Amino acid sequence: MLYFSKIKIILIILFTTIFFYFTASNFFKFDDIFIEKKINLGLDLQGGSYLLLEIDNEPVITQRLQNKLSTLRKYFKDKNISFKNLKINNDLISFELDQMFVENFVSVLEDKDSEINPYYQRFKSHEYDYEVLNNSFILRYSKYGLVELKKSSLNQALEIVRRRIDEIGTNEPNILRRGSDRILVELPGLNDPERIKSLLGKTANLTFRFVVQNDEPSFGTEKLISEDGLEELIISKRIILSGENLVDAQPRMDNQSNQTVVSFTLDRVGSKRFGKATSEGVGKRLAIVLDGKVISAPVIRDSILSGSGQISGNFTFQSATDLALLLRSGALPAPLNIIEERTVGPDLGKDSIDAGVIALIIGFSLVILFMLFKYKVFGLIANLALIINLFLLVGILTLFEATLTLPGIAGIILTVGMAVDANVLIFERIKEETKSEKNNIIAFDSGYNRSKTAVIDANITTLISAVILFFLGSGPVKGFSVTLGIGIFTTLFSVYFIARLLTSIYVIKNKHKERLI
Repeated sequence: MLYFSKIKIILIILFTTIFFYFTASNFFKFDDIFIEKKINLGLDLQGGSYLLLEIDNEPVITQRLQNKLSTLRKYFKDKNISFKNLKINNDLISFELDQMFVENFVSVLEDKDSEINPYYQRFKSHEYDYEVLNNSFILRYSKYGLVELKKSSLNQALEIVRRRIDEIGTNEPNILRRGSDRILVELPGLNDPERIKSLLGKTANLTFRFVVQNDEPSFGTEKLISEDGLEELIISKRIILSGENLVDAQPRMDNQSNQTVVSFTLDRVGSKRFGKATSEGVGKRLAIVLDGKVISAPVIRDSILSGSGQISGNFTFQSATDLALLLRSGALPAPLNIIEERTVGPDLGKDSIDAGVIALIIGFSLVILFMLFKYKVFGLIANLALIINLFLLVGILTLFEATLTLPGIAGIILTVGMAVDANVLIFERIKEETKSEKNNIIAFDSGYNRSKTAVIDANITTLISAVILFFLGSGPVKGFSVTLGIGIFTTLFSVYFIARLLTSIYVIKNKHKERLI
């Protein structure tokens, strides 16, 4: 029936008012009222930088294999298993065992509770595949072992990238995983991404190691170049401290030398190690190595037991700030390579907004004129419901603080057409009903009820398309599907609650007129 209870009318008004408030919060600033929210603009609307990063997992694979090599060596010694030629070659581990141990070790590799070869219950597979020929073994990552390694590496890299960007204070960054080894970074409003690229391009693998006084590298040492490229140093491979032991790092001005330095604080374990190393190494040079380059190699004058120290170098305040940021956020598990980069200027974004608004105004105006011409008073009701529909749509997007893109505006424009389509179906059905039914109230009520199936079917098929686009699409396509999907629900609400309520009020007041539509 066209009848609406008072409770239903109050609920419709309340629901509409709430989302009108959220819509208005995008244009006006309300102080101390409810919750302040707004729609965020995507890169294509406000400009900014787009970076697609790819993780180079080769160093991670090599590091994990080295760790596994150490585990195997320790296991063989603990179990008194004779082995030889234990080495890494081309992403696999090879070794030989005495023939008497071969069968037992195969059973260890096959064991689901193996300490050597972990088992992934969800994959029904071990971390490593193996081959054995006589007494020679080859271990390599299984397909699922690589999947787990890449997943772990990506999750860790994603968190560290987020920390680094948050430290800079970038406005509304969008950081998402893409596939098994890529990270998408969108930075709205940032038109010069060079500093971000520099920070994300550094692994920030920090180690403290002693400088060896030899002229040539020998076993257990390596030759490294200072960051300024002016000095070559022979550095011990034995790591005294790593970046994992850092609790905090901040840029400071050294009052004595009047230079910018990076002060750091160590955790309890790091403090003990650092105190012991500096006590035993008085007079030696301690190299601070970042990503394979020596950024500082001071001489230890006295033992440092406080658990804090400083890194000196030819730092500007900006470079010291960036280094402190890198150390605080932690080391990336693997290098990140920028494989795609785009920058959208704010002028282009403004042009996109203007073009979208003009398209919306033109489409909206033509629809309003058509409805007024075709359906007179009921066209006015449909137009009013259409305006409310747009406010509801924007209000819901605001509530969820959605990011609006140019395809999102296209979804809003499409919603306008769909809302009118629903009203046209209903009004045309009502016209058919008035030909056989003289009672206006019954005719209008029948028209709404009998057109409901067609309206809902049309919207459900569109909603299915929007859902598929959301789950299978990416980036701008998702933005389009979100606005389209929300627009379907706001359209049904505006048609069957707003427009129907206004129609019922008019029809009841004019029920004795011979022809209403």
